Amino acid sequence: MAKNTNDLESDLAGLDALQSAVQTGAGSLRRAWSKTWPPLVAIAAALLAWQLVVWSGWRPEYALPGPKAVFGRLFEDLASCEILGAARVTLRRAMTGYGLSLLIGGALGLAVSQSKFLRRAIGSMITGLQTMPSIAWFPLAVLLFSLSEGALLFVVVLGAAPSVANGLITGVDHVPPVLLRAGKVLGARGLSSYRHVVLPAALPSFIGGLKQAWAFSWRSLMAAELLANIGVPRPIGVRLQFARVTGDAEALLSTMIVILLIGILVDLLIFGALTSRIRKRYGLVDAAA
Repeated sequence: MAKNTNDLESDLAGLDALQSAVQTGAGSLRRAWSKTWPPLVAIAAALLAWQLVVWSGWRPEYALPGPKAVFGRLFEDLASCEILGAARVTLRRAMTGYGLSLLIGGALGLAVSQSKFLRRAIGSMITGLQTMPSIAWFPLAVLLFSLSEGALLFVVVLGAAPSVANGLITGVDHVPPVLLRAGKVLGARGLSSYRHVVLPAALPSFIGGLKQAWAFSWRSLMAAELLANIGVPRPIGVRLQFARVTGDAEALLSTMIVILLIGILVDLLIFGALTSRIRKRYGLVDAAA
């Protein structure tokens, strides 16, 4: 009798565990679906609007092809790996330029945030550089580096580094003084205070500057590649320009879709995930929501 009771209790415990696992899985699916369906609706609405414009006859289909033709061309390019090679070249340039921008902009922002003289001398200049169209640097870049990878990196760095610097400066400026005083009481002074108090407190604003810097670097690189036919295989910007010259609207639009997808993926997989982790770490997310 005792053995049967133990078996029954074991079976019930197994059923409870199975029910809990099913409920957990269902909850995960609901959360995933709640995050997925809004962008799916937005994509469907954009495609429908695009197709309606094509059907309206506002422009001939050789100038404005419909979604079916453009995505068909995109899948062909993906199958032939042509667009993947272009994206690889452009992303390599973007990551190299962005990495240099982090080093230069971070060092500049750190120096300006800690020096009143530098802040008065070049603080406004950094903002001026940030607002200046990065493509305006391209003629100078060609004079200095000719039509080379160096010219492209020069434009990218000048487009992105000021955003990195300003993001760090803004983050340091908005550190609550009470945190600095608490750090001093606990023995954090000098470099220790900067490492353990200032930088962690400035991190949310700094991440915003990093995200903005990526946007500037990506746009700067696209503009530079449109003007400079450099690289084998043809990078994305050169591919855009070639499609415009040859009147290949399907290739033009499919390449623009790839540019958009890269921007979305970088935002979701890198900056979105990083921002989410920081918000949770700093208690900025309601766990009950």
